[in-house]
Amino acid sequence: MANIERKANARWSGDLRTGKGTLSTGSGVLQEQAYSFKTRFEDAPGTNPEELLAAAHSGCFTMQLSAMLAQDGHPARLLATDATCVMEPAGAGFKITKMKLMVRGAVDGIDQAGFEAAVSKAAELCPLSQIMQGNVQIEHEAVLEN
Repeated sequence: MANIERKANARWSGDLRTGKGTLSTGSGVLQEQAYSFKTRFEDAPGTNPEELLAAAHSGCFTMQLSAMLAQDGHPARLLATDATCVMEPAGAGFKITKMKLMVRGAVDGIDQAGFEAAVSKAAELCPLSQIMQGNVQIEHEAVLEN
């Protein structure tokens, strides 16, 4: 398989507090999606980098877990992962310190301990987890809902 490249871009005008920007993806899924200081540090409508990181991580992790479960003979009927990206003040700025993954699964032929082991392994092997390792604490919780 060839290398995979995905693209996105950001545009910004103005200073940090009053400026505004847009985020777009090469696929077109996001097209000039607004973001600003208020969408990032307050609760204004729009998106922000941390929300997008949480979405990307939950998607990547869930696909990794699905592949592992199927490879072990336990294809998932359903996997649902909620990701929470935690950003905290650090020095003169902010730092992403933690990613919390809460996964619920309906998987036949596996018990809670087996599911937890698979979740733990997927959290290590997922490509987005790998780029965070050593920089961000990754917490995970697994609930088997058979």
